[in-house]
Amino acid sequence: MSHLIRSLSLLCLLLIAPFSWANEAVVNGTGASRSSFDHQIWQQLLQNHVYELRGGQATEVDYAGFKQAQQSPQAYLKKLEQVAQSEFDRWSKAEQLAFLINAYNAWTVELILTKYPKLTSIKDLGSLFSSPWKKAFIPFLGKTRSLDDIEHGLIRGSGRYNEPRIHFAVNCASIGCPALAREAYTGDKLEQQLEQATVLFLQDRSRNRLKNDELEVSSIFKWYRDDFKQGWRGAHSLEAFLAGYAQALYLTPEQKADLLAEKIDIDFLSYDWDLNDRQR
Repeated sequence: MSHLIRSLSLLCLLLIAPFSWANEAVVNGTGASRSSFDHQIWQQLLQNHVYELRGGQATEVDYAGFKQAQQSPQAYLKKLEQVAQSEFDRWSKAEQLAFLINAYNAWTVELILTKYPKLTSIKDLGSLFSSPWKKAFIPFLGKTRSLDDIEHGLIRGSGRYNEPRIHFAVNCASIGCPALAREAYTGDKLEQQLEQATVLFLQDRSRNRLKNDELEVSSIFKWYRDDFKQGWRGAHSLEAFLAGYAQALYLTPEQKADLLAEKIDIDFLSYDWDLNDRQR
C-alpha cells in the first residue's frame, strides 16, 4: 500500500512540474512568451507604406497612407507603452536594441503625422528655441520621453550596446537620413539587419563617395564621430570604421590603405532635411 502511495505521489509531481515551470516562466519572464516583443503591427505598416529607392539605399514614406491606414501606428505605439522597464531589462541586448530602434522610428512617424501634410521637414515641428527631438511626448518605459531620450539616452548613453550601426537604422524622417527599413527590427535578425542598413547607406553615392582623392561622407559621421571610434570591430578612428566598409564605399585596396594611414581627407556633405515623403 505504501509503495502504491509513493508511486501515485511521484506521478502527481511529474504531472504538476511542467505546469509549475511554465507558470514560473511567465511570472519571471524567462519563458518564450515573455522573452521578446511582437513587432508584427509595425512590420505590416512598414510593408504597406514604405517604398525603396535605388535598391534599398534610400526609402520614401507614404505618410498619407500611414494616416489613412485601417490599423494606425497608434495600435503599435500602445503596445510599446505597455512594456515596463523591468520586463525590458529581462530581454537580451539584441531584443532590447531592436525594440528601441522600432520605437524611435514609429514615434518619429507619429510625430510627423501630427502636422502632416502641413510641413516640409521634421524641423518645422520645432522652433528657434525648441527642437522636435527634445519634445517630451512619448510614454515609454515608465517615463514621458523625447526622441532624444530614446536615441541619446537609452541607446547611445546607456553603455549597454556600443553599436555605431544604429545610426543607419534610426530614421529622422528626412531625405538625408539612412533609409527607413521596410521591416521591423527583431532580436533574432538584428545583426543581419544592422549590417545591411549600414552597407546600403554607404553604397549610396549621393551621400558617401570618393571624389578627387577626398572621401565625402554624410554629416552623420561628423555629428557622431566619437561613436565610430569606440573599438567596435577594433575600429578606434572614423577612418578605421570606414575602411572596414571599403567594399561598400567602392575603395580599392590601395585607397583603403591610404584611408587607414589618414592620407585621404574626409569631408562631410550637407544634410538634406526635406521630408522623405512619397507624395512630395
